[in-house]
Amino acid sequence: MAQTNAGGAQPVPALFFAGVQRRYAQADGALEILRGTDLAIWPGELVALVAPSGAGKSTLLHVAGLLERPDGGEVYIGGQPTAGMSDAERTRLRREEMGFVYQFHHLLPEFSALENVVLPQLIRGLARREAEARAAELLSFLGLKDRLPHRPAELSGGEQQRVAIARAVANGPRLLLADEPTGNLDPQTAGRVFSILLQLVRASGLAALIATHNMELAARMDRRVTIRDGMIEPLA
Repeated sequence: MAQTNAGGAQPVPALFFAGVQRRYAQADGALEILRGTDLAIWPGELVALVAPSGAGKSTLLHVAGLLERPDGGEVYIGGQPTAGMSDAERTRLRREEMGFVYQFHHLLPEFSALENVVLPQLIRGLARREAEARAAELLSFLGLKDRLPHRPAELSGGEQQRVAIARAVANGPRLLLADEPTGNLDPQTAGRVFSILLQLVRASGLAALIATHNMELAARMDRRVTIRDGMIEPLA
């Protein structure tokens, strides 16, 4: 379902870059990674970010996830400008509006699959009973109904990554950012995990920006973009 602005008239992007710049100081001058880039990711849309190593994919994801501040331009999350936000406000927006999935799942090994998905909800302030019900529903949707009490070491790589996806969307984010989410899986498992991720995005209406080197998976997304000379461009 398309999200709308306060007036309810027009849909707004879940993520919008307006002339975003990011540079890093070096001994011989500034290294420009993003040079006034524009990008819009809409609710219900999967966008593949495909670019060679060193092109700036991680920087783009860090800026999009409010982990780094741009040196110029503006990043909007659900229509909200973020440049003037305090660190506490940016942290709240990350917790409430964004989900993150990485190549390595980073699950807490001492907790079960269910508990790993419950924890971010408790941090946000949800009651435990409600958080557990939401976690069980998500994990069941991802095909893990019989694995709720199992700890990460008792799960396969694909199962662990599905738990990580459930954890990322547990708080009902507006935007999902993923950095090589299937890069640590064999091709067959990667395909299955991506299919489940695709189904989840379609069912929930969240927006997803997914960095990947897997061109087969990228071709299954709605759009593909790349970073060339510091600018975001469509990838044919």
